Amino acid sequence: MRAFGFLSFGHYMNARGSQTRTAADMILQAVDLGVGADEIGVNGAYFRVHHFARQQASPMPLLATIAAKTKHIEVGTGVIDMRYENPLYLAEEAAALDILSGGRIALGISRGSPETVVRGYEAFGYTGSTDPRGADIARTKFDLFMRAIGGDRLAQGDASASGGQMMPIEPRSATLRDHIWWGSATRETAEWTGRQGLNLMSSTLLTEDAGMPFDELQAEQILRFRKAYRGAGHTGAPRVSVSRSVFPIMNAQDAAYFGDAADRHDGIGVIDGFRSTFGRTYAAEPDVLIEQLKKDRAVALADTLMLTIPNQLGPDYNLHILESFARHVAPALGWKSNRDGPVTGDRIA
Repeated sequence: MRAFGFLSFGHYMNARGSQTRTAADMILQAVDLGVGADEIGVNGAYFRVHHFARQQASPMPLLATIAAKTKHIEVGTGVIDMRYENPLYLAEEAAALDILSGGRIALGISRGSPETVVRGYEAFGYTGSTDPRGADIARTKFDLFMRAIGGDRLAQGDASASGGQMMPIEPRSATLRDHIWWGSATRETAEWTGRQGLNLMSSTLLTEDAGMPFDELQAEQILRFRKAYRGAGHTGAPRVSVSRSVFPIMNAQDAAYFGDAADRHDGIGVIDGFRSTFGRTYAAEPDVLIEQLKKDRAVALADTLMLTIPNQLGPDYNLHILESFARHVAPALGWKSNRDGPVTGDRIA
C-alpha cells in the first residue's frame, strides 16, 4: 500500500442520528469531505454510484467540483454501473473531467451492484439484455466506450460538413485510458481486466467462495490479474485498489461507534444470487490496526487502499477518521501523502 482514499456510498436519509438527511446534504458534504481530505494529504476521493436509491447517482458534477476546489487529490468512482450509461456520452464526460482535473481521476466502471429495482436500466431506455443481471449489455457498452475514448471513428459524417468521413467523439483526452478501472468481484473477471490492460478495483466483497480467508482470496485475484496483464503482452504499471472498513479507535466516541466491530470477521452470504465472501471490519487502536493490516495479503499487494466511510455521520467526523488513519496508521504501511505526487502502480515485467 502506497496510497489511501475514502469510498463513500453517499447515503442520505431523514432518520435519527443522520447528519445527511437530504440529497443536497449528501452532495454538498461530499464536496466538503473531498476538500478536507485533500488538505490532510489523502490520495483519493471515490464515490459509489447507485440508481433508484438514496445514494450518490450522478457522479460527474460532484467529481468536477471537488477537482476544481483541490490541487492534489484523485477523484473517482467505485463504480459506475455501465448498464445505465450511454457509452459515447460517458466518453465525452470522462474526457472533459480528465482534462479539467489534470488527469486526477480514477473511473471505476463495471456491470454494477445489485439493484433496488428490477432491471432498472430498462427504465433508462437500455433494453435488449438477455442476462437476468444485464451483464451482457454492460460489457457491450463498455467495449464501445473504450473504442470511443481511443479515438475510433464511430459515426458517419455529413457530406457537406466533413466530406462524409467517419467521425470520432470529441473532446478526447490522451491520458484517459490510463485512468479507467474495472470493478472486479471474481478471480475470472480480474483475469479479464488484466487482458484488457485496465486497472483493477476490488471491493469489500467477492461474489465467490473458495473456502479461504477473504484477504487470501482477494490476493489471489490480484495475482491472477497481474499474470493475465503480463500474458496479454501489456508492459505498463497498472493500478490496483482494494476496499476495507477501517476505524482507528482514538477516543470514547470512536469506541462507542465502532468498538463492537473489532470482533467481526470475514462473512459468507448470498448476493445477487451468488455465494459471496465479505471482508472483515478493522476497528482497534492504531498499533493494533497496523499489525492487523500488515497481515492482510491483499492490502500488501495493492497500491491503493479505499476506506469505506459512514458518510451519514457527517464530514467533520469522517475527516477525523481519515486524519487518524493518516497520522497514526498509514505511515507504518508505506503511505505517501498526495503532496508526493500521483500514485503509480507496480511495473509489470
